Amino acid sequence: MKAAQTDFDLAVVGGGPGGYVAAIRAAQLGMKTVLVEKAQLGGVCLNWGCIPTKALLRSADVLRLVRDAARFGVQVGEPETDLQTMVARSRSVAAHLNKGVAYLMKKNKITVVEGRARLAGRGRLEVEGKDGKQGKSVITASNIILATGARARVLPGLQPDGESVWTYREALMPRQTPRRLLVIGAGAIGIEFASFYRALGAEVSVVEMAERILPVEDEDISAHVADALRKDGMRLYTGARIASTVKRDGATGTGVEWQVTLEGRHTDTLVADVVLVAAGIVGNVEELGLESTAVKVERSHIVTDAFGRTGEPGVYAIGDVAGPPWLAHKASHEGVACVEKIAGLDPHALDPSKIPACTYSHPQVASVGLTEAAARQAGRRIRVGQFPFAVNGKAIALGATGGFAKVIFDEGSGELLGAHMVGEEVTEMIQGYAIARELESSEAELMATVFPHPTQSEVMHEAVLAAYQRGLHG
Repeated sequence: MKAAQTDFDLAVVGGGPGGYVAAIRAAQLGMKTVLVEKAQLGGVCLNWGCIPTKALLRSADVLRLVRDAARFGVQVGEPETDLQTMVARSRSVAAHLNKGVAYLMKKNKITVVEGRARLAGRGRLEVEGKDGKQGKSVITASNIILATGARARVLPGLQPDGESVWTYREALMPRQTPRRLLVIGAGAIGIEFASFYRALGAEVSVVEMAERILPVEDEDISAHVADALRKDGMRLYTGARIASTVKRDGATGTGVEWQVTLEGRHTDTLVADVVLVAAGIVGNVEELGLESTAVKVERSHIVTDAFGRTGEPGVYAIGDVAGPPWLAHKASHEGVACVEKIAGLDPHALDPSKIPACTYSHPQVASVGLTEAAARQAGRRIRVGQFPFAVNGKAIALGATGGFAKVIFDEGSGELLGAHMVGEEVTEMIQGYAIARELESSEAELMATVFPHPTQSEVMHEAVLAAYQRGLHG
């Protein structure tokens, strides 16, 4: 056992967007901080999730635009896909940002330790070297934040093998485009990869247990995306669960294929060369030493209060390991609020209803706050406004007329309860509604806001006007 590294004010376990941001904020507040990471700084989001997937999806967007170039008066030949170059660019983007996080750690004088950490008594962490050969050391700290993230859920009979059963990791580094891809799970991750591989020419089928794809989104949004994906050639099976799976030799005599039988609203047998499992995540709570503490775990996630405090004094948890919504920006803000609370400041608790969510499919989806159904179920008397991109000048000029913006207001107070968008680059616009919710803006302030012309964001203004029968262009 190596000598203890002592006298840290804060130890952070996990270097993802929750952990490294928490460490930076702690350093800014004068805390002596150590961060322990067993794999790569930046975590899953930067290295295997948010960032590299967006790089691949950008390649798909370029491919679609080139195929449609003639409509814009640009004559090009039939484009060819270079999958390995797409993957290499994606990995390069992730590597660049990984180095950026390392720089931020050095800049903020944060001690970084490579290895696997576990709680070893009050204010103590036992750290095993990254490759298990450096032995173990002990870190002592007044406060410990667990930011260990989550991993893909494994389904019975469909254990990832890197060949014919993928998680998001394998989907990010394919050697070739599968001819027939079956995606299990129609949340954000599943639909994003379905969009990417469909653009590359794969035959894509998507299976979802819920009655609609993107089940956490507003029903109108889900319906629009489903229509768009079907028009793009995808097969969608909702309200369906897997009854059985059979792995067998491929029909061509090379490789293998999967025969998946569905039950529920859809009863069918699907055949695929590759199955991508995107059926949710589970928190990384194993081997953290929680069993000897008062930390509670429910459904693979650590139970915390609004500031990340667990049942064990001095131990906190943030990000994906602390439960939904499983979003990088949620983790980062949780980290900041948690550290500021530790430092004796008075931060605002994070309100999940004010956290925007984005899906980078084709078309894109973005939302914040309550859906129409959730607002009605909560007993709110509401006003709903909706406006399409089809009559927006900038969208028409761009050839991006699909989709719409939808807003839900409380009829009595004018509070913006929720906002939902689908269409090209809506993920870059939703922050306008997110700011409005954070500032507790009513319909009056949103109506009075001057939106620049010509922009797609004018649709956001028109949706607000439409909720109060004041629409100007629809």
